[in-house]
Amino acid sequence: MRTLALFLPNWIGDAVMATPAIRAAREYFRNVRIVAVCKPAVADTLAAAPWIDSVISMPKSRIFTTLRSLNAARIDAAVLFPNSLRSALLAKLAGARTIAGFARSGRDALLTHRVYPLRDTHGAYKPTPIIDDYNRIVRRLGVPDPGHRLELFTTTPDDEAAARFWQQARLDRFTSVVGLNTGGAFGASKRWPHFAELANALARRGHGVVVLCGPAEREEAIRIAAEARHPNVVSLSSAAVSVGLSKAIVRRLSLLVSTDSGPRHFAHAFNVPVVALFGPTHIEWTETFFDKAILLQQKLPCGPCQQRICPLTHHDCMTKLTATAVLAAALQLLSQSTAEARSAG
Repeated sequence: MRTLALFLPNWIGDAVMATPAIRAAREYFRNVRIVAVCKPAVADTLAAAPWIDSVISMPKSRIFTTLRSLNAARIDAAVLFPNSLRSALLAKLAGARTIAGFARSGRDALLTHRVYPLRDTHGAYKPTPIIDDYNRIVRRLGVPDPGHRLELFTTTPDDEAAARFWQQARLDRFTSVVGLNTGGAFGASKRWPHFAELANALARRGHGVVVLCGPAEREEAIRIAAEARHPNVVSLSSAAVSVGLSKAIVRRLSLLVSTDSGPRHFAHAFNVPVVALFGPTHIEWTETFFDKAILLQQKLPCGPCQQRICPLTHHDCMTKLTATAVLAAALQLLSQSTAEARSAG
């Protein structure tokens, strides 16, 4: 094998959960050129990682452009992290003789190394950690068990931009700074309505609070910071937000409180404690076995429903997860971090 194409997950959080498998593949295939095939946002997420030799962009509407790039790369093998038929077809048409991935979406015949999803006694897909699923794919090619350590890197420009924001927002005056990640591309059902109340409670206890955001979430971040009604609460909305800047900001935090979305996994990758808020999604899918994480979810008869919009319209799985409960988890992790720092010192 001379060239291995890794078709990376489409979502930022999933891409972070694939980092153990990517790292293990790099270590096992030491003399093989590794090409990442992914969306631009995923490439930004893995920027500065030492495991990838080159990147082929895979915009959704330009499949033939991607295929031409794959043909030029002369790939011998492919690992398919997405379950799509499209990724398997691209790998096959590009001439890959070895193709490993899950036998789903009607693509079984295109795979040479099949991995089968786990099912329950009724034949339905069993919720299993995605990180383990990704590890199973590369292990099918002989790669040793990758483990569960998520890992990311930041670039010098992003670190410098984070430092400027930190100074401008006067966050350097706090012993601890808590980040709030309110967004998520999944849908409205993941939104938690009590972030402003939580921000105020943390600020009143002397912590700095920064509300994170992407380009589409600026107004929400501004609103939450304003509704918190405390000078210790700021939003990232004034900065030129990007995936890279978000990583660099999360890396500086003492704690992150996040919905079940990509930046939650940034925290794990940088060893930052995290309180993750779950509503309509199964915790099992995105479990990463991080010992500095507290995962909170209201157990309700209607959930987890896995729906992007609450089919019952009440959003109880998120609205009934109180700010008091989340604050208690946050303070617990902050206290543990302080105790560990004192012990190390």
